[in-house]
Amino acid sequence: MEPTPASLARRFGALLIDWICCVLIAGAFAHPTEEPWLAPGIFVVVYGLFLGFFGQTLGMRLFRIRCVSITTGGPIGVPRALLRAIVMLPLIPALIMDANQRGLHDRAAGSVVQAV
Repeated sequence: MEPTPASLARRFGALLIDWICCVLIAGAFAHPTEEPWLAPGIFVVVYGLFLGFFGQTLGMRLFRIRCVSITTGGPIGVPRALLRAIVMLPLIPALIMDANQRGLHDRAAGSVVQAV
């Protein structure tokens, strides 16, 4: 049975939860206008570690989706997860999807987001 790609709504919901968490963590350490790159930096680190090792972030777990390697079906590893997060930061690459609902960031990292 072929895994079901995650819907755009679930992906957006998970991203929103993850982004809110990163902003809250960054806000505990600095004011957003003084350190505007702290929240995106935390986002990249969180995605790099959680997707790299576990295939899910907190938001993805809540929305029952996971990010896995297109070839093995397992976690994508930290380097590919960091690449995926950095490419996704401007958000535009995430909206440019192919027929399999893989954004540019997924294609760059060799990953796919699936419903669990």
